[in-house]
Amino acid sequence: MPKAIVGIGSALVDILVQLEDDQLLHAFQLPKGSMTLVDAVLSQKILDSTAGLERSIETGGSAANTLRAIAQLGGKAGFIGKISNDPMGHFFKEEFEKNQITPHLFYSQIPTGKAATLISPDSERTFGTYLGAASELTADELSEELFSNYDYLHIEGYLVFNHALIEGVLKLSKKQGLKIALDMASFNVVEANLDFLKRLIDEYVDIVFANEEEAKAYTGLEPQAALSEIAKQCEIAIVKIGRDGSLIQAGDRFVKVATPQVKSVDTTGAGDVYASGFLYGLAHDFSLENCGKLASLLASKVIQVFGAKIPDSEWVEIKHEVEGLLE
Repeated sequence: MPKAIVGIGSALVDILVQLEDDQLLHAFQLPKGSMTLVDAVLSQKILDSTAGLERSIETGGSAANTLRAIAQLGGKAGFIGKISNDPMGHFFKEEFEKNQITPHLFYSQIPTGKAATLISPDSERTFGTYLGAASELTADELSEELFSNYDYLHIEGYLVFNHALIEGVLKLSKKQGLKIALDMASFNVVEANLDFLKRLIDEYVDIVFANEEEAKAYTGLEPQAALSEIAKQCEIAIVKIGRDGSLIQAGDRFVKVATPQVKSVDTTGAGDVYASGFLYGLAHDFSLENCGKLASLLASKVIQVFGAKIPDSEWVEIKHEVEGLLE
């Protein structure tokens, strides 16, 4: 019986902007490749300064991206987040219902969060994120029962800024026996919350996703050594190494998975959908290697388009490849 996965994270609407150069990043002091929290005023200034550039909108937030692709694969998925009763909030909720993701959404009086997703010419993405309503989600609003129909909980690393929320959620889900997956999210998030993150992983987390920058920020080590260090703290550790694929370790089992070599247009969502493939694989009892193969396949699909959403036209082929992994 396939297992069900619930995610918790910032319910955001991504406003994707294709930059002509990186001058705007310097002007607003946004470290390239990172996620920086901004207030409503600065968020609007950033967006105003990109007027005239190519842009689009889609549902965003790291965990939300992950759960969307799990649902598109046919997995059982739910999402916990906070929005407002405004046009952005309506867009977010309707998109999730359309994708058959069970929405566990709470409401705030302040606007739904949005992320200015700035895509550099080299396809690197930088986020200026106004959390809005998402910042008001508290553990007190959640119940143990909310987690009772799920087997896995996926948490985006951006939530570690809210220590009370993330620890409350982990305690509730552990009482229900869920396996906990954490995506480290961004190297600057890791650096700012290092001690707290280490304690969380020690006490609660079963599966850790990191890219090489995040793994280095966490351990001070290069990918292979960082993987070994993280694997001492959890059941499964994954370090993604870009075009070179990913490294996976569970106890004394080690797997290196190659990634399909494709032309990258925008890396937005690559890590998020990698987690989708891996967690879908675990929920369907795939081997570690096949979990990694599906994860890499999804990541290779999403970097060929703008934004964190794999085009609908790709899913028939993806599902065919999933069937191959089951044989």
